[in-house]
Amino acid sequence: MTEPRYTRVAMYLQDKHPIREGMEYARYAEEKGFEAVWQAESRLVRDAIVPMAAFAAVTDRIDIGSGVINNWTRNIGLLAATFLTLDDLAPDRIICGIGAWWDPLAKNVGIDRRKPLTAMRETIEVMRRLLAMERVTYHGEFHHVDGIELDVVHGRREPRNVRVMIGATGPQMMELTGEIADGAVLNYCVPPEYNIEAMEQLERGAAKAGRSIEDIDRPQLVVCSVHEERKAALDGARELLTQYLAQQPHIAKASGVKPEVVQQIQSILGWPATREQVRAAMKYVPRSRPRCASTSNTAPPARFSTRWATSSS
Repeated sequence: MTEPRYTRVAMYLQDKHPIREGMEYARYAEEKGFEAVWQAESRLVRDAIVPMAAFAAVTDRIDIGSGVINNWTRNIGLLAATFLTLDDLAPDRIICGIGAWWDPLAKNVGIDRRKPLTAMRETIEVMRRLLAMERVTYHGEFHHVDGIELDVVHGRREPRNVRVMIGATGPQMMELTGEIADGAVLNYCVPPEYNIEAMEQLERGAAKAGRSIEDIDRPQLVVCSVHEERKAALDGARELLTQYLAQQPHIAKASGVKPEVVQQIQSILGWPATREQVRAAMKYVPRSRPRCASTSNTAPPARFSTRWATSSS
């Protein structure tokens, strides 16, 4: 039987590697036919925009995405101008992955994440109109602009093709994504059954806008941990799962891990967590969780698991 060929593969970088090393990875990914490179932005550690510009500057074809920025901390005019600038650097290759952030981090920096669905809808509407080079007046609950436009005097005045994908995890945001976005950036650290519900929610949202699920792009983050020894590969995934279960409540909820286990892990981790704390709490992550929420193995089985995970979403 012919082995299926999966051509839609991307790379997702966080803050573990120096940016210049990430630039080399972006070049390599483009050479190997990867579709996109995504830069994370969630914890207070690495902004997504600077690495995106760096990756765009050393590549010619690969798409560059934010995975994901939040819709609270950048003024709407600056947000649109930022993605206009990235599109100047890499025309038609930029993806704006955007999410509603998460508490307690947002709260700790003074952000009140009230009505996240309304805030996201307004942000995407105004940003898209600005990137379409419209003159915009808009008075919503979260955004108020009067007669503004992207003030391009030197350069391209045409509307910009920046795709907007929402990093949705909860069911209501997932449904909104199906209604208004070009795609969903589906989270990692979740079991396969989570994807079944997410697809149903996206489909309901798409139907509201007269679209089908096939109109919604659906890249999914997959934790890949590969090592010569299977136990070491699983421990690598368990380490990441431990930190995310403790610090990002929306992922903990979607992961299916029992709340009392999450609380036990949280009691050990500080903020920010040290690697020693993470390793001390790893033992509380159920042994089955890395196997159902990641592709962690020696190289050949990991390749098979990754293909299964991508096809299931």
